[in-house]
Amino acid sequence: MLLVAGCGEVWNDPYPSGERGQSILYSAFTERPKHLDPVQSYTEDEITFTAQVYEPPLQYHFLKRPYELVPLTAAQVPIPTYYDKGGRRLPNDAPIERIAESVYEIRLQPGIRYQPHPAFAVDEKGEPRYRNLDREKLGRIERIADFEHAGSRELRADDYIYEIKRLAHPRLHSPIFGMMAEHIVGLKELGKTLQDAAKGMGRDEWLDLDKYALTGVEKVDDLSYRVRLKGKYPQFLYWLAMPFFAPVPREVDRFYSQPGMVEKNLTLDWYPVGTGPYMLVENNPNSRMVLARNPNYRGETYPCEGEEGDRAAGLLDDCGKTLPFIERAVFSREKEAIPYWNKFLQGWYDASGISSDSFDQAVRINVGGDVALTEEMQQKGIRLITSVRSSTFYMGFNMLDAVVGGDAHKLRQAVSIVLDQEEFISIFMNGRGIPAQGPLPPGIFGHVEGEEGINKAVYEWRDGAPRRRSVDEAKKLLAEAGWPDGRNAKSGEPLVLNLDTTSGGMGDKARLDWLTRQFAKIDIQLVVRATDFNRFQEKLRKGAVQLYFLGWNADYPDPENFFFLLHGGEGSVDKGGENKSNYRNPEFDRLFAEMKNMENTPRRLQIVKRMNRILHDDAPWIYAFHPKSYALGHAWLKNRKPSDVGHNNLKYQRIDVPLREAKRREWNPPVLWPLFALVVAISALIIPAVLGYRRRQQAAAR
Repeated sequence: MLLVAGCGEVWNDPYPSGERGQSILYSAFTERPKHLDPVQSYTEDEITFTAQVYEPPLQYHFLKRPYELVPLTAAQVPIPTYYDKGGRRLPNDAPIERIAESVYEIRLQPGIRYQPHPAFAVDEKGEPRYRNLDREKLGRIERIADFEHAGSRELRADDYIYEIKRLAHPRLHSPIFGMMAEHIVGLKELGKTLQDAAKGMGRDEWLDLDKYALTGVEKVDDLSYRVRLKGKYPQFLYWLAMPFFAPVPREVDRFYSQPGMVEKNLTLDWYPVGTGPYMLVENNPNSRMVLARNPNYRGETYPCEGEEGDRAAGLLDDCGKTLPFIERAVFSREKEAIPYWNKFLQGWYDASGISSDSFDQAVRINVGGDVALTEEMQQKGIRLITSVRSSTFYMGFNMLDAVVGGDAHKLRQAVSIVLDQEEFISIFMNGRGIPAQGPLPPGIFGHVEGEEGINKAVYEWRDGAPRRRSVDEAKKLLAEAGWPDGRNAKSGEPLVLNLDTTSGGMGDKARLDWLTRQFAKIDIQLVVRATDFNRFQEKLRKGAVQLYFLGWNADYPDPENFFFLLHGGEGSVDKGGENKSNYRNPEFDRLFAEMKNMENTPRRLQIVKRMNRILHDDAPWIYAFHPKSYALGHAWLKNRKPSDVGHNNLKYQRIDVPLREAKRREWNPPVLWPLFALVVAISALIIPAVLGYRRRQQAAAR
């Protein structure tokens, strides 16, 4: 009875009673983030957190589609100025070949302040409190919260300049350094200088980047800085919306570089520092991670414009209101899909994806292919949000291979036809994808819908829709390629192709059996060579593959970000680049060079269409599918709109707390019968014992 008296209003609430009634988002994560330092972080698991803490100069409009860049900490989206080799300014429409440099001047909004952090704490004399720490002084410090004092200061242009220099830091290994070194003036030279400087430094010695100049980045004043780029590179604006270009103050870098910090995980990789709406206050990646509202946040406002349908969906109801709405976000580690799903249905998580195990319980697909929530989900008021992701999955041919590479385009086209992506999506993805017609997913400039956009080497247009060409057509192509009935026309040798994959990826048995059957349609024998991820990557680097399976998520919404994967200058074997197929076509490369730095004009669209046709004919990839994203949210979670490139969306979301509390009580009534059964069982044991004891006492008294 004492235990019962201690129970709260919701007996099985997994969260502390003190959190009840608060605007706290409850979610989950499955993979622990490895890097939270913006110079290194580059995965979806990490940007869930970094995008809420760090603020680069630009961001994507939360509601508008196609994606539109808008200011974040910048006063406006910068417009580049162009200069020729002699330093003379050029007009904005100057030919690309005349542009020697592009200059972007970024002006920051005043009054933006950092989150409270001990790196900014100063004493009565204005000196940093924690500047001369060592392992002994850090003895009792285990977390950032253990420091007694914290401070803040205003955001400055120096902080952005310092982070750009960090791209070249030899100990940090930024994944974009190589790419940015080709664009930002002086960055490559800075990398060499810093590498030489670091050679003679001790493990605990700090590399002060302010001592080294970066010729391509200069401070104008406290709130302005300029970045000089080689030639014309309009995609640089997209990079200015990524955490790589978020500010990192020099004093924060100095603070975390003190002896003993790394051993206690007191680093930017563990405790990021930013000006964003949230700050990471708890980091236990094996259990939970907690974001709390930054008390120094300036208060952005919710957008008042969107696209068609946003108002009807309630996405403009909070127009003009101050952000963020949610006070805290608690992310719990869930390694298994079923517990995650069950907790979502109980209301303990506010949103969820849909795993294969729970797909049939969540949604149903009608005969027309339309997706809708099941009756159970509708009764709970759960909402379904679907979108086609800005991603492309593909099976690549190694163009250096003697069998599938070179001029064997008819062989590649034949295989492309028989790999029935519609069937694959239906069987293995629960319909969560659309067949790809080329490298560009929907929403990217140059993706064309309808008959004009289909891959005519694989599809034909019939009855108002693309229809996959027949197996007989594939067999004819294979024969023309010199392999009639899957045998070499000269030697009679059977055609055997090798697919290299990673264990647990494309290598599970059901998918492999399906793939083997697809190849067998045209009498090709498929051999699967599964290996670990590192060995797989090594094979790709050396070109020791015939076929492989990969995917690419858009870094930014531009065709250049997908076409560069097939550019000859990115060859994996000879250049160490991202062109894992080692594809090279002079005409494609020429068009790429012309297209990549153009604005989105009709001329650029025509070039993109021509590039797609070349790729359709050459078939260096089997264009597999663009995945569909299915997300579920409870009725109390407002302002959710999918975005593949804008990840700082937590600040826009809002929770109807009273509705959540009511639904949790309704869905989680206390189950009392085990308690009563326990009382009966205990009584059945105690009462006979008491009666027996009393009888013995009475007998003894007589």
